Amino acid sequence: MAADTPTPLASAADMQAGQYADLVRTYSPEALDTLMIEATRDCEDACDRRLAPFTGLPESHRAQGVDPDELPGDAGIPVSIQATISQSYADAMGGAGGMVRHVWLNQYATRYPDMWAYANLQVSLILTQGGVQSVGPAQVVGAEPDSGHVWFQLGTYLPPGSLIRVTYDGGYQTVPASLGRACKLMAASIAATELNPMGEGDHDPAKLRKQALDALANYQRT
Repeated sequence: MAADTPTPLASAADMQAGQYADLVRTYSPEALDTLMIEATRDCEDACDRRLAPFTGLPESHRAQGVDPDELPGDAGIPVSIQATISQSYADAMGGAGGMVRHVWLNQYATRYPDMWAYANLQVSLILTQGGVQSVGPAQVVGAEPDSGHVWFQLGTYLPPGSLIRVTYDGGYQTVPASLGRACKLMAASIAATELNPMGEGDHDPAKLRKQALDALANYQRT
C-alpha cells in the first residue's frame, strides 16, 4: 500500500519549536513526521476540503446548461478575429447557445487565494452521443483560485449532459499562518490524547481539538 505523504501544513520542526514541544519530546523523527501528516489530514477532514499541496486529483462533473445571459445576442457587435472564428466554429458544430461553458472544481481557496496555485489541469469530455475528446489548453480559461471556476472558450463542443473528467494539481503553496497554527493544535490534541487518554491536566485533548476546529472554521465548506 502506498504511503500517504503530503506536505504537512506544519512541519516537525515547527512543532518542536513551539509551546507544545513537551508533548512530542519522546517522539522519534519518523513518528513526529507521521504525526504532522496525520494532523494535516485531520484538518482537511474537519474542513471537508484539500488544503495541503496535492497532485493528480481526479474529479468528474456532469455538464449543465449555460446561463441565459450567455446565449447568442451579439449580432452586429464588432468582435476580434479570434472571436469571429470561434463563433463560426461553434455555430458549425451545432449552435453555440446549447454548449456548456463552465465547470467548477471542488478544491479551491476559501481564504487567501493569492497563496493557492493550480497546475497541470487536464480535461477530457465523454460526450452524450458517444466518443471522447480532450480539451486543449487554448480552449480553457482558469482555473480560478478563489472559486475553482474553469471556463471553456466559445467553440468547444460540449453538449449538456456530457461527462467532464478533470485531473489537476493544487493546494496552498504558501501555508497561511492560521492553517499552520491549526495543524499544530491538531497535532497537540493527538499527542495529548496518546499521553493522557482521560483528558486530565494542562493538556486536555478535547480543549486542544476545539481550538484546532475553531481555527479551521473559516475554511469549512458552506
